[in-house]
Amino acid sequence: MKNPVKILLACLAMLALTGCAQNPVSGRQDFVIMSEAQEIRFGRDADAGVHKQYKAYESAALQDYVNGVGQKIAQQSHRPNLQYHFTVLDSPEVNAFALPGGYVYITRGILAYLNSEAELAAVLGHEIGHVTARHGVRQASAAQAADIGMAVASIFVPQINSANLGQTLAGALLSGYGRDHELEADRLGADYLARTGYDPHAMIEVISTLKHQELFDAEIANQEGRNPRRYHGLFDTHPDNDTRLQQVVNESSHLTVANPKVEYTKFLQQIDGLVFNENSEQGVVRDNKFMHIELGLALSFPQGWRVQNLKDKLLAFSPKADAAIQLKMDKQPSGTPADYARRMLGFDSKGRIEALDINGLPAAIVTQTAALAGVIYLNGNTYIIQCSVKTQAAFAAHRDDMLNTIHSFHALGETERELAKPLVIRLITARAGDTYTRLAQHSPLGKAAENYLRLINGNYPQGEPAPGQYVKIVE
Repeated sequence: MKNPVKILLACLAMLALTGCAQNPVSGRQDFVIMSEAQEIRFGRDADAGVHKQYKAYESAALQDYVNGVGQKIAQQSHRPNLQYHFTVLDSPEVNAFALPGGYVYITRGILAYLNSEAELAAVLGHEIGHVTARHGVRQASAAQAADIGMAVASIFVPQINSANLGQTLAGALLSGYGRDHELEADRLGADYLARTGYDPHAMIEVISTLKHQELFDAEIANQEGRNPRRYHGLFDTHPDNDTRLQQVVNESSHLTVANPKVEYTKFLQQIDGLVFNENSEQGVVRDNKFMHIELGLALSFPQGWRVQNLKDKLLAFSPKADAAIQLKMDKQPSGTPADYARRMLGFDSKGRIEALDINGLPAAIVTQTAALAGVIYLNGNTYIIQCSVKTQAAFAAHRDDMLNTIHSFHALGETERELAKPLVIRLITARAGDTYTRLAQHSPLGKAAENYLRLINGNYPQGEPAPGQYVKIVE
């Protein structure tokens, strides 16, 4: 019988020989199990999945602008014959990413922190670099080879657990772009900037801005009980003071750029009116008051509690995290809110159910030894406000706050509909004496407003606006 290990190695060697292709950037032979036609087809199929998860931002003018900038850069890349697609996604996340085959995405969340067309070009150039160097294809090929290798190994070496080992290998290979790929994308992006007439050092500027955003948002996210908004791992591999980053960016200095384009005003005018942070589709939170235009409801959480407005639920936690309130929605069943409470909430016979109206809406409140819940009907839906605590002492401490939240539930008023609209970026012209402290005084961004304004204007942590310059505010 032949040696199974040798057979395995021979199979993998044959796979490597048949799966080599010249890299469009380096000219070297890369291991890939995907032709260009397959790469494009893969990207097109994956693009459909992206659009199932994210909506495109509803601004034809902004989409056209970003696409125009991206197409100019792509035409100066190593793969100008690809058909590139650039899409602004309606997401507050600070992100940009690319799929094989020329599909590039940038979120409105990251656009809010950029301050020039050159910085936009830097982000798009970096992502185009991933496409031209076929980073995604190379990683997918490596993962596929790992899966194939494990399958062959399981045939000839039965004691190997191919499923577990294959998942481990493939998981490691697909854990994200490594430092070398990210730095190569930076170098390529800077090169494409120079070829297109932009200052390649915009790559360093945008990374510095987004690094500040990441550090600041980590603090805010901790206070708000959410995950930080950060660019897709770029900063895990090279912070803004990384000498290696500056080295690879400066490699493009041999390309002379006479009067490099920056385009501050043009870019800022394009994002005037851009939605900032959450859109109104999942409701908005203003000063711990939740309002939802489409559902037509509002309720207030206790001051000092952290509110998490997630895609599928609304949560609030007490300062010491010893109590929580959750708002859930269900279709309105037959019967009264008290009937719903008896059938669906599963409270034991020791609980007390009180039927009542809350702000003109049919409702019921269920009280147990250490738990509260409200059931309220509005516009054909049932809303359940569940209040839970860790200890009996916590229940005593937070009982009134939780009851106040239940009693605050009401149909959204006309004035509140205006307040429930999403925050947007507006441009103003700075006047002599303007400071971010003054501009933040009436900002809807709350306690963090001053630092938010510095961040989105590229003046973090200590800068101030200069008279006559455009300044982004949020209203």
